[in-house]
Parts: sequence; C-alpha cells; structure tokens
Amino acid sequence: MRAVSLLCASLLCAFLTTGAAAQTAPAAAAPPAAAFFSNPAFTGGVLSPSGRYLAAKVDGKTGRDALAVVDLMDKSARVVAGFADADIGTVQWVNDERLLFDTTDKQIAFGAMDFAPGLYTVRHDGTKFRQLAERRGYFIRDGSRQDMLPWHTYMMDETGKQDSDYVYVRDIGFRGHAVHSVDLLRLNVATGTTSHVNVPFTPTDWMLDNDGEPRLAQSSDKGKVSIWLRDRETGKWRVLTTFDAYVTDKDAFEPLGFGPDGTLYARAWQGADHAAIYKVDLRTGTLGATPVLRVDGFDFSGHLVADATRLLGVRYQGDALDTAWFDPTFKAIQADIDAKLPGTANLISVPRRPDTPYLLVTAYSDVQPSVYFIYDTTTRKLDYVGQAHKEIQAKQMGRQTFVTYTARDGLKIPAMLTLPPGVAANQPGAAPVPKNLPLVVLVHGGPYVRGTYWRWNPQVQFLASRGYAVLEPEFRGSTGYGRQHFTRGLKQWGLAMQDDIADGTRWAIAQGYADPARVCIAGASYGGYATLMGLIRDPDLYRCGVEWAGVTDINLMYTGHWRYASDVPEEFKQYGMPQLIGDPVKDAEQLKATSPLLQAARIRQPLLLAYGGADERVPLIHGTRFRDAVKAGNKDVEWIEYDDEGHGWSLPKNRIDFWTRVERFLDRHIGAGRKASTP
Repeated sequence: MRAVSLLCASLLCAFLTTGAAAQTAPAAAAPPAAAFFSNPAFTGGVLSPSGRYLAAKVDGKTGRDALAVVDLMDKSARVVAGFADADIGTVQWVNDERLLFDTTDKQIAFGAMDFAPGLYTVRHDGTKFRQLAERRGYFIRDGSRQDMLPWHTYMMDETGKQDSDYVYVRDIGFRGHAVHSVDLLRLNVATGTTSHVNVPFTPTDWMLDNDGEPRLAQSSDKGKVSIWLRDRETGKWRVLTTFDAYVTDKDAFEPLGFGPDGTLYARAWQGADHAAIYKVDLRTGTLGATPVLRVDGFDFSGHLVADATRLLGVRYQGDALDTAWFDPTFKAIQADIDAKLPGTANLISVPRRPDTPYLLVTAYSDVQPSVYFIYDTTTRKLDYVGQAHKEIQAKQMGRQTFVTYTARDGLKIPAMLTLPPGVAANQPGAAPVPKNLPLVVLVHGGPYVRGTYWRWNPQVQFLASRGYAVLEPEFRGSTGYGRQHFTRGLKQWGLAMQDDIADGTRWAIAQGYADPARVCIAGASYGGYATLMGLIRDPDLYRCGVEWAGVTDINLMYTGHWRYASDVPEEFKQYGMPQLIGDPVKDAEQLKATSPLLQAARIRQPLLLAYGGADERVPLIHGTRFRDAVKAGNKDVEWIEYDDEGHGWSLPKNRIDFWTRVERFLDRHIGAGRKASTP
C-alpha cells in the first residue's frame, strides 16, 4: 500500500491520513467486532465522464455519509451535498458538471423506514442543488411539490451517454410490496421535466445502448421472460427471445449490454455446461458460434468495460473478480498496477470520455478490504484515496483457498476454506497436516446463487480472527459452476443439497483441518434452513448450530406472506417454487420429510436463533413457530429478535450485537471456553 499523496486536501485530509496510518500500524490483538461490522468509512468513488473529477461518499459533519468531489487536476476537494437526517446513497455522473444521487438511512433498520430514496442533482462545485423526486407519498399536497416526481421514481443502474442534462429513470409500479411494472422516463435534471417511453407491453426491466438510449426491455408472463428489442430506425419493439424465468433453457441467452459499435453481447450456454459471452445477431436473435469470452471452470458472470468509442474489456468473476482486457494499452496498464500492488485483485474503472490521465483503482484481497487509488497514466503513479475498513490489518486475517471435494454420488463440489491467521493450508498432493481446528460450516443463502469468491468477507474473517476454520460449500443448486451443478439441486432441499454440506464437513475432518468434536453449522435464509436440517440429519457431525432469518418450513413459503426479491410472489409460487423446491401437492410427502419445523424435536444440540421482526422475505412466524417447537425438548436454545430488522441486519449496532453473541456461543460449545466434558 502507498502513503497518502497530494490528494489529502482540506476536507478529506484527516480521513485519508487516518486510513494511511492504519495500513502501517503494528500488529495487535484481534480487532473488535465493530471493526468488521461497522459501516465502511469510504465507499469508493465514481469518476466523471472526462476523468477530471472523483465523487465519493465520506463522513460528513452530521455523522452521515456526505457527497464529496475531488478535482484531480488541482487536488482540491469539497463536500457538495449532505443531509442531517439521511445518508448519500447511489451516485452517478449525468455529465462532467452534474451529479445524480439518491439517499439511504444507515441509522434506522428496514422496518422503521417509511420513505423512498428520493432523487437529487447537484453540480460538481456544490451549486444548482435540486430535489427531483419525493421521498414520501403525499395524499394532500400544498402545491409546492408539483414539479417533483413521485416517491416511486428510482435511478437506473446504467448511466446513459453522460453528455447532456438528460438521464433515464425508472417509475416502479408496486403490487403490494412486489414490483409489478417498471416504466421508463426521460428526465432533464436541470429543469425536472420528463417524457414517458411508451411500449406495447408491461415492462419489468430496461437496458440502454451505448448511446444511452432505451434499446432492450423485459416483460414477464406465466413463468416466462421475454426480451424486447427496439428498432433504431422505426422505433418499433419486437420480441428478440423468450425463456423460462426460473430454470433457464440451455439454448436461451441473457443480454449483458451493447458495445459502442451497436453489437449486443449476451450470456448463454449454447449447449455447453458453462455459460460464456456471445454476440447476438439482432436480425435473427441467434448467437454467434464462437464465444467472445469463456471463464475456465465457471459460468460467466460480469459486465462489459467500455468508453464512448471502444469495448475495452470484460469484468468477470472467476476465483476472484478480474478483467479480460481486449485493448493492449489497458493490458499494459493492468500489468503495471499489478506490479505496484502485488497480492491484491486490482480493478480499474474507466471514464466514459477520458481527456485526463486518471483512472480509479479498487484493490482488495482475501485479507484486505477494499482500498482505493488514483492511477496517473502519464506518470504511472498511484495516489492513495481511501479505504473501506481502516481498522482491519491484513496480517490479522486468515487466508482463503478454493478447494474441491467429492460428494457421495460422485459430484465434484467446490468450496472456500478460510483458516485462522498464521495457519497454512495443506499442500496439494502431499499428506494432510492435521490442524485439528474448531470448524464453522457456513452455508450460503439463496440457495440458487453463487455463495462466495476470493475476497475479504467480514463474517468469515471475524470467525477466522477468533481461531475458527470456516468452510463455505458450493453445494449443488449453487449457480456459477455449470448448468449440471445447478440442475442437480432442483427439488433437493434437505436431501442431496444437504448431503453435499455434510460430505464437505467430513472432508474437512479427513483432511485434518477440523477437530470432529468441535464442528458447528451456521447460515442465514436458505443457509438457516440447511443449518436446522444439518442438526436433524447429521447429529453426530454438528455439535451446535447458528441460524438467522432461516426458512423453517417449506409449506410456510407457500401459505405465509413471503416476498422473493422483485418477483411477483404469486407468479413465483405458481411457476418458480414447484420447479426449484417442490410442488405443495405433488411433492407433499417430501416437503413434510424435509421440514425442520415438523422435526424440531430431533434437535438436541445447542442452537442460536435470530430473526428480524420486519422480515418480509422469511417472516418472523418461521422463527417463532420453530423456537416454540424446539424449546419443548431442548433447553439450550438462545433466541434473538431485532424488532425493526428485515432479512438480515442493516444497522451496525445489530450486526455487532449479533456477531458478539455468536462469538460467545461458539466459544462455549466448540471454542476455547468449551468444557472438556462436552460430548
């Protein structure tokens, strides 16, 4: 890491020098829970289209995240926006003069929120501040808000062309708490005026082309997703492709984005087991025969990296996040940065129309939270800007290793193994060296997601810093590891998916990493479900369990109020859940046999349960019913309820409280505080 540079200017100086000092501080005792679970002090930055200005979120005078802009030409900095009652949320550049942003509130939990993010604009020098969208809905208006967009107006993920005062924003229509439709508005941020983009269908998503104009849209009906294409000459829309919304057809494709030359790139399988990037023929909707990029051993997941005129490369997720550069200049820049910052993954952010030499670099590793630099392409120097968690020292963190083990039916299961600081992994091909560590098997949620990649993870590193090995299995049904790996997890909740987790645990014991008498299983959401089923199915394997926000009965997902991401609940229940999890009628006996709630009496191991009172994805009833059932025969059950939290803990104080409780719980049952007589 580099010392602080001339970027240390007035309002940011104290923050930056504190961060730089933390990088060179001597080793000390393991950091407290607050160092892992407090909100990050610096959340990166966004370069303006020319690359001259860097916008970033920093600590403001009110204790809230404020919006600051650094002029990289003269190294001056100023706070341009901030609130006493809210934090700055998402930030984008509209053009080189204006910013667009919304708000969030890091001091209240999900259940206490009664407002939307709003929408705001300001110039890079702090002038021309304007509110564009309301943060609340008003039944009675006083006339002062007539020029404001309604509360359900949201920013797009894409920035547009960034050469005028116009942007596109989403007008989201809700049905209850679920997204029903997503209309598109063209907004002039200087005047607040809008125009509506009309389409002959009900859109649920949009994609802009490289010129910043709407080119693709998505609709959903009866478990199918259709991708619509707008003809640039006539303005008419037609269906480009339709595919299953939940178990994607092997011949389907998912659009990634448009290149500067108008080429559409998509993620697809093309009959192979792993998804790759292909070009799409916009006339026929067919894919090219040869992939543009294939990631060895992984399904492609990522996005295009382009400026206004060139496709420069592709950001993708392999073992870690990485970039495949097509442009030779950026290949050389990447090599130079990697030489200056060895041991970290170094991600380069490129401005849209660069007329300055500045690039933003985000560096991270398994033991290092994100650190941010400005790279000058003329001098080839790196200037330190800030870091996310300045109290974390790399030498106090545990190293991560991707491993693979074989499930009982022969399927290869990838996993991430994290060992405590100072403990080395066994060498491939050599005899295992026993470590005999207490082990936490941490099961990811979803479950139809990729659970992990090589990075600093606060939960994992907190456990490792306390002396625990952590195994994160990518059981069947996890995405990112090929179509076969995913489809072999269909309708396998509590069955083969559960076996994969148990087989990984036994592998860790056989390799000498884990003491078989000191293994605990833990997880949230689906991971919470798997924690309970692990205690039920493999009582000889797990000495305790930590479960938060977990599903306790599959039938409750059908009958209770349950929301899954942005999908319409009834459609997901009708078309998605029967394919992925099980049909409540046809698979009724299987769902009973794999219900933790109906088998709660079998759990005799110590158990920590935690739920949010405002959770709309896995409602509190999952926790309270299971708590009452398991406590009837198990006196070693600890219950935690955070009244206003949703599906996970949004407030730092609750994250710190929860993980401090987890630390004490693990210490009693598998850690240093465990009594020798414990079975």
